[in-house]
Amino acid sequence: MKWRSLEEAKSGLGHATLAAALDERRELMQKYVPAEIQAENRRSVEELNASGLAGRILAKGAAAPNFEGTDHDGKTVSSASLLARGPLVIVFFRGRWCPFCVAQLEAWNDILPQVRAAGADVVAISPQTVHQSFLMRDQHKLAFPLLSDSGNSVARQFGLAYRVPGYQQKIYSRTFVNLPFINGDQSWELPLPATYVVAKDGTIAYAAADPDYTRRPEPFDVLGTAL
Repeated sequence: MKWRSLEEAKSGLGHATLAAALDERRELMQKYVPAEIQAENRRSVEELNASGLAGRILAKGAAAPNFEGTDHDGKTVSSASLLARGPLVIVFFRGRWCPFCVAQLEAWNDILPQVRAAGADVVAISPQTVHQSFLMRDQHKLAFPLLSDSGNSVARQFGLAYRVPGYQQKIYSRTFVNLPFINGDQSWELPLPATYVVAKDGTIAYAAADPDYTRRPEPFDVLGTAL
């Protein structure tokens, strides 16, 4: 598959890059989030880095697991049905409460017509409930499916699931990020933010995960690297 049309379209799109959107959110975080909370968030990133979790994710060249999830409209969607149409971009994100996740999904939404014209598609997966996914899709006008990964079962198959540490649970609770309510369980688990491209034959062509939730790969770079 040729992605030259995507590269040519890049200069014609009137949207800022994902990197610029993430930079803007980091600046706002530095300005408005109390220093002690920023320090605890950095601590959680450092601990995830030290755990080596990102180095153990399902990697490029491996066979992607088959999975099913419930989309924003309550319909069951399978990876097999998505791959039957062509290569698939899978974005694992934390939830609609995360501004960096929102920026990433909006960036993929911006280039979705070009992605689909090239024969591929996009799906985003998070542990949030179907209702939360419905609200997110409606609010941000996302045109691809948002799958609810109950209990992070799909994320676990890709090696991405982890438990939010106790000190960060307290921060989230104070800032109205009530994960037990948002995700519909008491696990306090999230996926590492990750981006995959799965070829039509089910082989992983691109895999990237970063414990630093403020960093995400540029969509055009992912496509240019993977296909």
